[in-house]
Amino acid sequence: MGVIYIMILVSLLIALLFFVLFINSVKSGQYDDTYTPSVRMLFEDELVSDKDKEKLKTNK
Repeated sequence: MGVIYIMILVSLLIALLFFVLFINSVKSGQYDDTYTPSVRMLFEDELVSDKDKEKLKTNK
């Protein structure tokens, strides 16, 4: 029975360690996306409805 308590304690410590490392990496900006904004203008815009297309045609 004592082994179960030790394994629970060890697993909680490992989980806490991973959580702290994750929070630290988020705060340091590791997951910030610096690539997508530079190529966003190359992607197509959202789908435009027919009404919006007509408005664009009349404005030209």
